[in-house]
Amino acid sequence: MKITDRRSRRAALAVAVGSALALTATACGDDGSGSAGDKGTEGSGKGQITFWDNNGGVRTDIWKQVIADFEKKYPDIKVDYVGIPAASAQSKYDTAIQGGGLPDVGGVGTAMLAEVAAQGALEPLDSRLEKSPLGGKLSQNLLDSSKAAGGDGKLYQIPTSANNGTLWYRTDLFKKAGLDAPTTWSTFYEAADKLTDRSKNEFGFTIRGGKGSIAPALDAMYSQTGITSFWNGDKTTVNDPKNVAALEKYVALYKKDTPTADVNNDFTKMVAQWDSGTIGMLSHNLGSYQDHVKALGPDKFRGIPNPTLDDGTRVQVSNPVDGLSVFKSSKNKAAAWKFIEFAVSHEENSKFNESAGQVPANVDAAKDAWIQKAEPTKLAAEALNGSGTKIVQLPYYLPDWNTISKADNEPNFQKVLLGKMTARQFLDTLADQLNKAQAEWKKQQR
Repeated sequence: MKITDRRSRRAALAVAVGSALALTATACGDDGSGSAGDKGTEGSGKGQITFWDNNGGVRTDIWKQVIADFEKKYPDIKVDYVGIPAASAQSKYDTAIQGGGLPDVGGVGTAMLAEVAAQGALEPLDSRLEKSPLGGKLSQNLLDSSKAAGGDGKLYQIPTSANNGTLWYRTDLFKKAGLDAPTTWSTFYEAADKLTDRSKNEFGFTIRGGKGSIAPALDAMYSQTGITSFWNGDKTTVNDPKNVAALEKYVALYKKDTPTADVNNDFTKMVAQWDSGTIGMLSHNLGSYQDHVKALGPDKFRGIPNPTLDDGTRVQVSNPVDGLSVFKSSKNKAAAWKFIEFAVSHEENSKFNESAGQVPANVDAAKDAWIQKAEPTKLAAEALNGSGTKIVQLPYYLPDWNTISKADNEPNFQKVLLGKMTARQFLDTLADQLNKAQAEWKKQQR
């Protein structure tokens, strides 16, 4: 996507914001439907509320269980469930913001949080959380990610769950080669070399070169250098010399210790390649666990958080966080908040994330028995909630973030792998785009 396309997108967002603010409240009943310009009311805390699930189909069954539990505890509140496929959730919210019909409460992930909040559609939740039994019960690192994604320092989303970068490795191959678990970057690179025998089609690692390649590359950079902030003032740190050196070392694995096909592999192809071949390590997330079990059985692999520095320092980039938001136009914010409090309570948050295979936001839920039995999720929870873990907050709040981190630079990353662009050229280009996007975003906030 070209610069003119990004400007068009920003212009469209500006029009949407203006249109939403200009809309006056229309006749809205207690179902909470309204537009962004409607300030809504606290309501009675009883009656009907509408809930939009932003991952409809995939999470429908578990949400219906949570809703049934909620209505049993609060028989004077009825929840109207609306499932929306993840791919169309952003457009569904945008349409409702401009034309009316927003829910009382809905799922809003950090990847789209800033855009929905910028249009004046979401209720700040800071004070509600402070007074709630949930206060002090949610992962601080996830709360920080939620706040950072909102763009203005306010909390517009109560986190429910998160994924985490996971290094999957073949325990059978490591044992045969006499290698230690790749818990640090030193042991990771040692294993990548030792497990590679190209003449036998054996490789130490599979690198993501196709769609979705930028976030794993950034994670590998920052976790190797220990740089803990994405910004130094108004300038990004992505092209810090330490990050350049880390990326050079990471991409040097391509074709030396990885399959040649990796340059075009998205996560689906990469996971399938790892599951069906003799590749030592794969960097993905918790979502591919069942694929590995089906392909390899439970005893030939293990999933651990991505490597640390040799001294144990853990730095990782922020992963998208799923969460729930109250919509400002709701006519029953009290009941909508009750639903959020219930859904993210210990028992319900645990039940939801056991089904979803993700890390619970509720710290008590993260200690439950099912997590202790699911080692990759247990270790991910410990990493996310660890007091020593430093999270580099990716700028999801920038309107151009998705375009810059996908359409603009995934082809450039492939050029780096193929030796047609240096790591420094790639990161300088990325930094220039990010700095301009940050400057324009700040200008719009004035």
